[in-house]
Amino acid sequence: MSKSFITGFPRIGEQRELKFALESFWAGKSEFSEVEKVASELKARHWGYQKDANIDFISVNDFSYYDLMLDNIVTFGAIPPRFKGLSGTELYFSMARGNKTSVAMEMTKWFNANYHYIVPELSRESTFSLNSDKILNEYKEAKAFGIANPKINLIGPITFLALSKTTDGSCALCHLDALVEQYAKLIDQISNLDNEVVVQIDEPIFVTDKAEKLAEKIVPTYEKLTTKSNVKIIFMTYFEHATEAVKEVVKTKIWGVGLDFVHATCQKSSLEILANSDKTVFAGVIDGRNVWVSDIEAKLNLINEIKKYIPSERLNIGTSCSLLHVPYTLKYEEKLSIKEWLSFAVEKLAEVKHLRKLVDGEKFCESGEAWLKANKNAIESRKTSDLVNDKAVQNRVANLSKFQRDVAYEERIKIQKAKFNLPELPTTTIGSFPQTPELRQVRNAYKKALITKEAYEADIKKYIDDCIAFQEECDIDVLVHGEPERNDMVEYFGEQLKGYAFSTNAWVQSYGSRCVKPPLLFGDVSRPKAMTVEWITYAQSKTKRIMKGMLTGPVTILNWSFVRDDKPRSEIAKELALAIYDEIDDLQNAGIRIIQVDEAAFKEGYPLRRENIPAYEKFAVDCFKLSVSAAKAETQIHTHMCYSEFNDIIKTIEAMDADVISIETARSGNELLKIFKSVGYKQEVGPGVYDIHSPRVPSVEEIATQINALLEVLPKSQLWINPDCGLKTRKWEEVKPSLKNMTAAVKIVRLS
Repeated sequence: MSKSFITGFPRIGEQRELKFALESFWAGKSEFSEVEKVASELKARHWGYQKDANIDFISVNDFSYYDLMLDNIVTFGAIPPRFKGLSGTELYFSMARGNKTSVAMEMTKWFNANYHYIVPELSRESTFSLNSDKILNEYKEAKAFGIANPKINLIGPITFLALSKTTDGSCALCHLDALVEQYAKLIDQISNLDNEVVVQIDEPIFVTDKAEKLAEKIVPTYEKLTTKSNVKIIFMTYFEHATEAVKEVVKTKIWGVGLDFVHATCQKSSLEILANSDKTVFAGVIDGRNVWVSDIEAKLNLINEIKKYIPSERLNIGTSCSLLHVPYTLKYEEKLSIKEWLSFAVEKLAEVKHLRKLVDGEKFCESGEAWLKANKNAIESRKTSDLVNDKAVQNRVANLSKFQRDVAYEERIKIQKAKFNLPELPTTTIGSFPQTPELRQVRNAYKKALITKEAYEADIKKYIDDCIAFQEECDIDVLVHGEPERNDMVEYFGEQLKGYAFSTNAWVQSYGSRCVKPPLLFGDVSRPKAMTVEWITYAQSKTKRIMKGMLTGPVTILNWSFVRDDKPRSEIAKELALAIYDEIDDLQNAGIRIIQVDEAAFKEGYPLRRENIPAYEKFAVDCFKLSVSAAKAETQIHTHMCYSEFNDIIKTIEAMDADVISIETARSGNELLKIFKSVGYKQEVGPGVYDIHSPRVPSVEEIATQINALLEVLPKSQLWINPDCGLKTRKWEEVKPSLKNMTAAVKIVRLS
């Protein structure tokens, strides 16, 4: 008989309770005991949801105050030297957010998801030590709550090291034996918790091409971790196939193997290998990364295919990955017109529950039959709805004829430099300024019709006026309007596009306390009217300096939306590109001379297997070029990218043909910039000179040192100076001195 499992559950809280508790603590308004209280309440609630859905394997240690990789860093004592004198919450949050004397640890995207993790920092001298209190205490907490057999979640040692960076050029994986020694000690302690304990060890590094070289490490590593007969280990993978790893796992005493059957539907090779083993298969068939109702009939057919290889007694049914990547629940979405087509984390518990029953042929009660009927009706109505299908959009995409700008970069940049007459090392920001509580209140009041349109616009214009005045006071060269009218860089545009729907409370954790509410792209996309022209032209009218138009690019809108799963993403991206094309044309015709088309999520959309990369790169580059092809030669196109390792995509970035690209580099030094130099990158670059994800204010000297370091790599004529990213999450008391110091540092360097 099959059992059910959940790979992991969200933790920020369905009303973002953890976010608000953390931010209150960070602001000095409450004690950490309040955060601990909220955390205990959330864990109990989440366990309760899963228990009520009769989930057999319920996770513990999938909860974190900030990030699970950061928790692993603490658990195994991999503390960077600059934080060694700290302890407790001061150590934990200093590593995550920085402090007055030390920069935070680097963050990057978790594989190709929109979640950020803290990157471990190691060196030749790194040592490890075990602190298992969090894990053991959470297990006991779950048992006290009534969870009979909690499943302990751990990030695997090979994945941990493979995702680490070293500060001295050494090999992180050279520490594998030392780290596994601490994991073995942890398994030993876990074995004393209960007669039988299930431990899920996440090794998603094996769904990437790195699996080819890392697979040989599985047997020696897991031989040391499978010595306790009462500890049943699940080798969990997700986001792609893990065939190389499966070949090795079957040689070990590992009990179970987790495979993703959503993002790697063809797992025939792995199933053939597992069929001749004794391993239990944890089949991830319910999508943990998207929000659409599962077609239960189709899922049942998929499982029946799996059962041709794996018998029911060795087959468990669950989610493709942690539900961290989807919102909590639909219960707050009373006004959502497409609600019946959606399934969030809590609703996915029901999908797992009912699917598991169907697999084993269990009889359904009346409510179960009603649930199945509703599922079938939702699938059918979505296929045929006029809301989804727009013939005009389909025809425009089918008849595309222009895909790139008319004039080559070498000619464009000459025209732009003559027209703009900017100084060397021109300064700008990435786009947004602080989203203050007062600003959010104004937007919220207008959205709820509590204030008039006139009152709302007056407040927004006042904020824009203040942003412009401050930037002129700082002597920034190219200004931004601050984006006060925007709640989110994707949701704002989605709200003005046909084919999108919007939730009330569908928040998803991005990093730490930072949450996003991705829009729901359910139908063919078009732009009924201009989206930004009114605000950008107002801002330009208030200054003689150049005002940048701020847009989000089609690939980022795609990657940061919950996207329909009934149509190729490449075709959806073309629809989005045409909407941005129309907006660029309107902006330049209204007198806006620089337009930034952010592609912050360009890299995170990359497939995890190299065989799938060319197809993604082609449609992503083509759609970016299509979106900016409306721009005249004298209109300068900027783009911005976040958290990217550019080594493998620098030629793709060149192919995008933007005039200026700004990138995040403050936490990673000049390594990213050296890549641009090594390939002879022609276009201009704006490397971030300070980290906006930390509340600390960099000094003039610190920024000047950073700029001089940049000049060791690229000439002044090719460089722009800007912060790492947008400033919406920061406070004005941090932003103002930081930007003043930035412009002061630039002036010093210009004179040197």
